[in-house]
Amino acid sequence: MEAFKHARNQLPNALSLPPKLLSKYSTFITTHQSSVTQIESALRSLTYIIPGRFRDAELASESLHSSIQLLSMYHDTLLSRSLGKLPGMVGSRPGGAVGAGQESLHNRYTKFWIGKSKVYRRVAMVLQVVQYTELLWEMSAKRKGERVRWRVVVLLEVVKAICRLLLLRITNSRPLVTPALPEREVIPEEDSSTSEEEEEEAYIRGEEIRPRVEKEYKMKRTGLSLPTLPNPSDISSYLLSKVLTADDIKSPSTLLNRVSGPAQLAEVLHILQPVIYAIAMSRSKNNKNWQPWLLGLSIEYAARQLRKDGLRTTALEREQWGKRGWSMGWWMMRGAFYENVTKGFLHRTSERLPGLISGVLDDYLYLWDGYYFSTSSN
Repeated sequence: MEAFKHARNQLPNALSLPPKLLSKYSTFITTHQSSVTQIESALRSLTYIIPGRFRDAELASESLHSSIQLLSMYHDTLLSRSLGKLPGMVGSRPGGAVGAGQESLHNRYTKFWIGKSKVYRRVAMVLQVVQYTELLWEMSAKRKGERVRWRVVVLLEVVKAICRLLLLRITNSRPLVTPALPEREVIPEEDSSTSEEEEEEAYIRGEEIRPRVEKEYKMKRTGLSLPTLPNPSDISSYLLSKVLTADDIKSPSTLLNRVSGPAQLAEVLHILQPVIYAIAMSRSKNNKNWQPWLLGLSIEYAARQLRKDGLRTTALEREQWGKRGWSMGWWMMRGAFYENVTKGFLHRTSERLPGLISGVLDDYLYLWDGYYFSTSSN
């Protein structure tokens, strides 16, 4: 009976442990952002070394890669919350019009819709998770046969299309942005000044003493910070960094224009094109068949022709339009064009390269030859 009472008394302490651990983990991530980013990059690089050298190695490598991507997305959420709590940052001000030059137009736009619509945040997170894990799902499905693999590919493309159509609806027919969630921003870290002991040691060793870096002065009553004076030899750069452009003072919702008519049809075609192409590929018995490839490329080209640049194009629209233009280069790595043209060229090139470089290229050729999502840009 006494043991039962003791266990009941200890239950609240046990239940309070997970939130405390998460709070400590969140604090660690926000205070060591640069180190966390370097570790993520190093682990992500490991997944590129042996994607197809050994049996089942590509599945293990992609599992690690997807896990790192999902963990990185969670870290982005923690860092975004911490950045919004900092005084003077855009994330902590409604609308973000004042001082908006501190963050990118893409982040201003996506943060606005995340704060305005919970549905946008949830749909965008689902879309991001699917994009991070789609190749892993395809690899797992391929072990059960080609028919199961293509069913999974089409299903994932349908899920992504539904998410994008919902985002198009939520944003009142504004073009989609890539990615749909804000990108990671750098949290300002406190400048570390040289201590007196380090200065004395440097003086004894005859080394040059670094000047102290002055921190911003934080006013006690208002909590606002006064910036440090600029370097006298670089006044022009300092003044130019404080200049606001037309996009900096715009409301985040106006960073992208609403589309209608042919432009709206172009956006819908851009969203549905991966689904149509995946269905065509799943029904084609020959990978060298040009019909699915020509169908997918024709839809993408038609979308670009319907949605041409206009006089009212904003900077964020031009940025996203440029990304879509570069992503069209992946069509050389897909379907019949890859099987008939690119594949032979890459294999011949691999035979002429040194052993180490050739081995890495062969590993990627293994992925490009056998997996749909390995060359997907959507």
